[in-house]
Amino acid sequence: MSAPDVTALLAELERSEPDLAEEARTAVEWLTGGEPLETVTQLDVCEFLWYTLPLKVGGDHERLARALGRLLQVGGLERYAGLCESALTTKILRTYAREGEDAGTNAYQVALEATGVLPPDVPDLQWSMIMGPEELGAHVACSAALELAIVSGDDVDPGALTKRWLTAPRTELGGDSWLHRVHGERLNRWVLGRGPARRELAQPFEVRLHAPVSVQQLPALHGLLSLAASEGSLPMRLAPSPEALRLRELAERELGAISRSGVRLSITDYGRQLLDSPEAMWDAVTKLLLARGEHEFELSAREAALMLLADGALMSPAELRERVAEVVGGEGWHPATSLEDVATPVTDLVAQLKALGLAFADDLAVRVTRSGQLAALAALRAHALRPRQYVSAG
Repeated sequence: MSAPDVTALLAELERSEPDLAEEARTAVEWLTGGEPLETVTQLDVCEFLWYTLPLKVGGDHERLARALGRLLQVGGLERYAGLCESALTTKILRTYAREGEDAGTNAYQVALEATGVLPPDVPDLQWSMIMGPEELGAHVACSAALELAIVSGDDVDPGALTKRWLTAPRTELGGDSWLHRVHGERLNRWVLGRGPARRELAQPFEVRLHAPVSVQQLPALHGLLSLAASEGSLPMRLAPSPEALRLRELAERELGAISRSGVRLSITDYGRQLLDSPEAMWDAVTKLLLARGEHEFELSAREAALMLLADGALMSPAELRERVAEVVGGEGWHPATSLEDVATPVTDLVAQLKALGLAFADDLAVRVTRSGQLAALAALRAHALRPRQYVSAG
């Protein structure tokens, strides 16, 4: 049965409790945004009561919450009315009033998590703090599915339900899935990044990065970790070629797969996990190529280099740096990006690829292997599909 019309409910409340009608009108307009009341979910009600109301709506917040509760009760939406009139809502509103915005938003987040209707992150999708229209639609749909399962008394596994809801073909989407829609939205946002040269370079990857990249073996890293595991530890001076030293540094400092003990290096528990799982090793290594902890400028330079190398093109190191400088220079980082600015991140990227056996490189030429091409695509895909966060969140 559909929810009753808001105008009719307000008219009824005006007759029965005229002192609450105006507050109820204000609250329900904020809650629905002009949409039919039947579209409102528990997540909508909680976010309004515990976030929007105390931060964006003027007036007596507790009275506004009670007025909204009476309106929803008149409309037969008892569960939602109960939220409006609950001791928890009163407590959160008073936390905002007495302890400030930070304390209030913390209380809101804790309470929202406890409802069970907040879709969790799943392996294929970490939710963004700043959502585009497709992601917001997916988030709302998943929350509604979780709410329905809870109300129905089902034994709910939030992660499994969210994954199923995201990946299943949806009739309302013309047979598409929410996950495909969200990925498409994020890829499009990534392509439309800073600067025309960057957009031109990224454009062909929008379609290519939709599908997951197949896992590849990483013999060099696997061999190093296998030796550390079988020997118990390995001497730090083992195979002191530049590539071997860079690989050891990568495994120790960047992956945390081996650890230093005196003058010897031993495999860590995480290193054993990587050794036991080609998928985990591939995921860790490809994400390392565009590590999130780096400065954004360095990430942009490395990203441009991976796009330039991803098709197996043979380039001189100087040409690679020049092309990267052209691309990054158009993104507005500096008045004029120089070759010196991009030299360090590009050179380090090439050294990583070479140490991992994913590229052939010397003073004259650089070219990634077939596995290196796939690693470049996997790194670009993970970077493009990352959740969008507020700047202050890192």
